[in-house]
Amino acid sequence: MASIISKKVNGGTYYYLREMARVGGKPKMVSERYLGKAEDIEAAMSGAQVLPERTRHLAFGDLAAAISVLRRIGLAEVVDQVLCGRRGDAAASLGTYLELLVANRVVAPCSKLAFGDWWQTTAGDRLVKLPPAALDHRRLWDAMDAFDDAALQEIERQIVRRVLSEFEISAEGLVLDMTNVSTYIDSGNERNTVARRGHAKNKRHDLRVVGLSLVVTRDGAIPIASHTYPGNRPDVTQFKTAIETLSSHLAGVTEKEALTVVFDAGMDSFENLELLANLGFHLVASVPPHQHLDLLKVPANDYVAFDATSLSGVRAFETEQEVLGRALRVVVTHSEEFHQKQSRGFAQTLAKATRQLADLARRLNGGKARKPRRAVEAEIAEICRPRWLARVLRVDLTGERPADLSLSFAIDQAALDALEEEVFGKRILITDRREWEIAEVIVAYRSQWQVEHGFRQLKDPDHVAVQPMFHWTDQKITVHLFCCVLALGVMRLLAREARRAGLELSPGEVLRELGRIEETVLVYPSTGGRPRARRVLTERSPLQEQLFSLFGLELFAPPT
Repeated sequence: MASIISKKVNGGTYYYLREMARVGGKPKMVSERYLGKAEDIEAAMSGAQVLPERTRHLAFGDLAAAISVLRRIGLAEVVDQVLCGRRGDAAASLGTYLELLVANRVVAPCSKLAFGDWWQTTAGDRLVKLPPAALDHRRLWDAMDAFDDAALQEIERQIVRRVLSEFEISAEGLVLDMTNVSTYIDSGNERNTVARRGHAKNKRHDLRVVGLSLVVTRDGAIPIASHTYPGNRPDVTQFKTAIETLSSHLAGVTEKEALTVVFDAGMDSFENLELLANLGFHLVASVPPHQHLDLLKVPANDYVAFDATSLSGVRAFETEQEVLGRALRVVVTHSEEFHQKQSRGFAQTLAKATRQLADLARRLNGGKARKPRRAVEAEIAEICRPRWLARVLRVDLTGERPADLSLSFAIDQAALDALEEEVFGKRILITDRREWEIAEVIVAYRSQWQVEHGFRQLKDPDHVAVQPMFHWTDQKITVHLFCCVLALGVMRLLAREARRAGLELSPGEVLRELGRIEETVLVYPSTGGRPRARRVLTERSPLQEQLFSLFGLELFAPPT
């Protein structure tokens, strides 16, 4: 039952529309809407139009979708359970803080200092009720301090189980790979043990790097296991930690015998293959071709082609061999596309080497060289160091004294032709999946692109943005990378849900469309007291309407 009531505030009379209903057998007010003063009601009844005096546009769709996924997997709940909620002086629980940090990495990654300013440009104040002081960068740092390695691993373990169950994700196919992330930690900082000089995969050899291991599902490329390690350690040494973490996360969730881990040749070792066998994991991996030259010499007519569109231009044959102490099924593949790519790349490498050798020959043959023969030989060895060059270049250095040194070189065309025939375009795969068709093995190995694409997404400056990383301690770096992996998982889940609904969109495209759904705040002139405000969502395209419905954003929309 609705009725109009009046209230006196500071000598003025204001009217409200109140609706009452029986709740539990007792009358209770269920809604109350402000109508204004008597003159406001009279103006409205006579058709007068009250226009807003200003508006504000706030980000809504992408943030609401990210929070929707995070709440669906219960991130805040899991964190508060593992870390016992909040500190006594905190305005929000640790779970809420981590939820906010991850949502920021998904939508518009920024520093902790800039977080409060970004939050004010969004509808976040309506989605997450927090006092402004709670978003001070010092409170965010305090929250990060509460997470240690053991807590992060337990949180990840529980989140993974919820993700697999809630989103019905198959964990039977898994892909493992490793990357590293640049930092700006001073070389003289000896307190930091995780950022080290190592093989920087982004070629920034002037920066200290941190290693990151990641396991994703072939179903949607969802991250389900990660760990941070010192950047000067080779990938092969981190395999044991990665697999044991994965085994812990999936214990009791699915049968290990059904799981297959895919990885590349950089992680091959006797110990690693033995570990997989002991833990009950199957494998699909590759081995360096130069370790199995006999397989590369198998004639082309022993290869078979495939009809599948996804394997167009691929031929293969299989055999059995002992590899790193295990009797395994070996599949040798030849891809025409890969062949052409390797051929073009080697042609560029060969051209560069011949230019360098020609320049060296001019200096030597002109009698201007001052280096001793041993130094010149070292320079030639460095020029011919890239893979396969020594096989096809014939280099002849004569003379003993610097003034007598002379250099000649030539390309051995027969050796180059043999290289093209025997090596280019070929991969040697190993697996213990003997019941699979050859095509299944090849497709499984090719799924590595999913984790490689995940690494590129981690380093995307618009979403996740794992670097540049302005953190100085091991603990902060570990928490930062953990948040970034969670953010990558949220993006992947959004894209997977869209794909299951028939929308072929990348994670970035999903977020861009959602980001175009904004919230507009209409501020009307005051009739006494605070100005009145109304919130509405912007008009949505058909695609945005699909995403709005798919991710249940009506639950986060402003009340009408």
